[in-house]
Amino acid sequence: MILGISASGRKDGITSKTVKAILEASNSEYEYISLSGKRINGCIGCTLCAADNQCKVKDDWNEIAEKMLMADAIVFGAPNYGGTINALGHACLERTFCFRHREAFSLSGKIGIAVSASYSEQGAGLVNMIIKKSMMVNKMSVVGDVSAHGYSQCYTCGFGHKCSAGNVVKKYGPLDKIEKKHLPPSFEEQEDTILKANSMGKLLESLGV
Repeated sequence: MILGISASGRKDGITSKTVKAILEASNSEYEYISLSGKRINGCIGCTLCAADNQCKVKDDWNEIAEKMLMADAIVFGAPNYGGTINALGHACLERTFCFRHREAFSLSGKIGIAVSASYSEQGAGLVNMIIKKSMMVNKMSVVGDVSAHGYSQCYTCGFGHKCSAGNVVKKYGPLDKIEKKHLPPSFEEQEDTILKANSMGKLLESLGV
């Protein structure tokens, strides 16, 4: 079974659609989880997990942890917020600390694919690097990554057309109105992203997961 996780705060954004595209292309049994609206705290460093490799902090992460343990492969996607992985994605990955005590490494051998959505290539690379590093620390087998073109919040905040601190004005200068021609590509318009997602899905299929 393949577990797909989108750490985006948007339930049906580009991160979500990219993760789903990989899952659907795999022709395998899968489950998809959106972290949007979920309460996931960071690790509190209590080390009580050292006894049995189970996190003792109780929130929405515990159910996700069980699904991670059952999965043969994990496709983890997160957006770039402020130049790094978003807090929700980071907290989810951080909590996997509980899986690696006393040489147990509960996620060892599971296949991993990283997905990022970013307004810049540099941001996408950094997010993918963070996800893959977390997977590798857990001794997972990372087989690839997909970088999608993200959708800057400046296009939907209501002030982006004239905000000099935002991405819209940086790219186009002040506008009277944001029109369709100014918008970043939707997922459906990203041929390169769709091709890469399909390729990753077919790779999972070939690996028999």
